[in-house]
Amino acid sequence: MKKKARRRIALKVPFVTRLEGEGSLELNARGDRIDRLHLAIFEPPRLFEKFLEGRGYQEVPDLNARICGICPMAYQLTSIQAMERLFGIELPPSLVQLRLLMNLGEWVQSHALHIHFLAAPDFLGFDHALDMAKVFPEVLKRGMLLQEAGNALMALLGGRSVHPVGLQVGGFGRLPDHERWHEVRGLVKQALPAAEALVRWTAELTLPDYSHDFIWVSLTEPDGYAINGGCITSSHGLSLDYSDYPRHFAEHQEPHSTALYSLLDGQDYLVGPLARMNNSFERLPAEVRALARECGFAFPSRNMFTSIRARALEIYWALFEANRLLAQPCPNGEASLPVTPTAGECCFCTEAPRGMIYHYYRLDEQGRVLSCSIIPPTSQNQARIEQDLRASVTRFGLHHSDQELKLFCERLIRNYDPCISCSTHFLRFRLRRE
Repeated sequence: MKKKARRRIALKVPFVTRLEGEGSLELNARGDRIDRLHLAIFEPPRLFEKFLEGRGYQEVPDLNARICGICPMAYQLTSIQAMERLFGIELPPSLVQLRLLMNLGEWVQSHALHIHFLAAPDFLGFDHALDMAKVFPEVLKRGMLLQEAGNALMALLGGRSVHPVGLQVGGFGRLPDHERWHEVRGLVKQALPAAEALVRWTAELTLPDYSHDFIWVSLTEPDGYAINGGCITSSHGLSLDYSDYPRHFAEHQEPHSTALYSLLDGQDYLVGPLARMNNSFERLPAEVRALARECGFAFPSRNMFTSIRARALEIYWALFEANRLLAQPCPNGEASLPVTPTAGECCFCTEAPRGMIYHYYRLDEQGRVLSCSIIPPTSQNQARIEQDLRASVTRFGLHHSDQELKLFCERLIRNYDPCISCSTHFLRFRLRRE
């Protein structure tokens, strides 16, 4: 009896669609075994860390905003708060709350974009959002309503929603206008029912279950859902200050990618909405937890396809918190505190929509950047995405057609909402002459 030949697969996906940036997937397998799987990021490094060298602390926030057009504020605030720690600046609660409003707006607009325009076609059986809109126009209308509220929150203090300019070391360039404060409050109140409907809509989706064990990492705070600072917390018991980051997290280069890979004590890990929800669900307000439980949500979850539910719940929480903050009178007084630069090293972490960001700076006496390091969420997730693909594709089955495998891989990658354009590092360069 002849032995059946083992099927060989060489799957190449030159462009993974419906992502921010450009990346590709290469998968080689024989029979039921994957020999090689690479998520290749081939966008050129954008060298932001080198651009910042020699720049004064006043310039850094606006330059950092250009790292990402979808979550510019997270990059700004991470650098600002690192430098404020070094300069000994402690903002009054009123200014801290105003920054929180901007954070919340960024989460709302980023998550709404991903869910409605990038992820929803996967779950409703369409190739892209334009086809989906012909059958489910209400889905995209809800997404645009939520994005409008998120953009308005960012522009309230940032002057504009894309690359806002209102943030600075020591506070803000100006305080919000009273009339606009009440306008934005109205937009947020109008968006809250849409956010609740979104949570219920994701509860009705049929989600694949490819649960498996992995490590997740997010910031946590004892009395709330962390977004603009906190303790670095992992699912396997680590609890770290920002200064401990380099002792546990390390980046390395892989030949197939222009973005560096990040590992936690030598292991891949997850950052992002599902990681945050897994660590901090019980720290959400009682009203938000009640809605989640009514919809049957259970966290922690080890199924990456439940990320869409985590994002929807974060939108609802963000608007719930924004509505509470906007119910207070529009703030008056000083928009910023005086700043005296100090030489030294500083670091900080915040939660961007896609996950934890780490910034490190070394400054001279005038507050000029001597060196820095910026670790975005997508580079932290890259190793985790590849390991998830290996485990989930094997369970999905390599007997499927190339087209079926391609679609499955793309859907799984989109769970992470990778922002491939946020690559900030130099490549290692080695030249050998003979």
